[in-house]
Amino acid sequence: MIWLTWRQHRKQALFTLVAFAALAALMIPIGLSMRHTFADLGLPDCVRQLADANVAPETVGSCDGAFRQFTTRYGSLNLVAVLLLVLPILVGLFWGAPLVAREVEHGTHRFVWTQGVGRTHWALVKFGLVGAAALALAVCYGLGMSWWVSPLTQAAHEGRMGVIVFDLQGVVPIGYTLFAVALGIFAGTVWRRMLPAMGVTLVGFVSVRAAVAILARPHYQPARTLTSPIEGTDQPLMSRGDWVLSSGVRNADGRMVAADTHIACPPGGKGPDGQACGAELGLGPGAYNWQLYQPGSRFWLFQGIETGIFVVLALLLVYVAIRRIRRIA
Repeated sequence: MIWLTWRQHRKQALFTLVAFAALAALMIPIGLSMRHTFADLGLPDCVRQLADANVAPETVGSCDGAFRQFTTRYGSLNLVAVLLLVLPILVGLFWGAPLVAREVEHGTHRFVWTQGVGRTHWALVKFGLVGAAALALAVCYGLGMSWWVSPLTQAAHEGRMGVIVFDLQGVVPIGYTLFAVALGIFAGTVWRRMLPAMGVTLVGFVSVRAAVAILARPHYQPARTLTSPIEGTDQPLMSRGDWVLSSGVRNADGRMVAADTHIACPPGGKGPDGQACGAELGLGPGAYNWQLYQPGSRFWLFQGIETGIFVVLALLLVYVAIRRIRRIA
């Protein structure tokens, strides 16, 4: 059974390895170039210095300028990062969805299951080997992308917690890939033709990924709040790498007056036009800047939680798929 599975999927494996090698040949030189520029601008020292809560304002200013130089040069690579988000679903589409659907569509499942190989045995071997291959691919992908995207995340204010880069690195690609393959397998047991199974896999994967990222991820841990007066120069600084969920200016009673902004007036409470600070917005005494955020130090905790969610979903889908295979005529 193992030998049969290998013979059935060896072309897929070869094409996948060739595509992975081509991607590596393209991305490694870009990654090396980014790291070289990152070091030339002195940004590794900036990262260490900005981690200190007592960093001097002059250091913050000079480092922000260097970070802007780096972002100006390599910021367009964020578009490449968006394209790389599709790799796990491609594995699900071309490895998971055809696994059962192709056999049933071509009718070869009847021959296989009448040659002394039980349906459960067939499913466990096929799913196990394809799952192991997807796992190995996802580990390599996660490690490679963590290395490649590291300079970009260190230069960005949101750091590794950014919506796109969080999904590219660490261990979450493992969960995404296993879920995509399992979803493809399950879809093949319900819609027993390849194209419908692939379509359902694509729609289901995108929907679940979006729901988890938007609805669940911000609430993995209770968010923290940061407040600062709108007057004066002693403004508390957000640490680089923190994920800001919401921000704005609130009145003393806590009512949000202006969302997604902040105000900083000089001591004395007068704005540039001589009016009271924030008077044009209707702010009263005691108004303050407010931010709701997830600390960047929770990156690996959030990675573990999200990976666990998708691994559990993958296991449930495989379990249901095996039960459904027993009912296929």
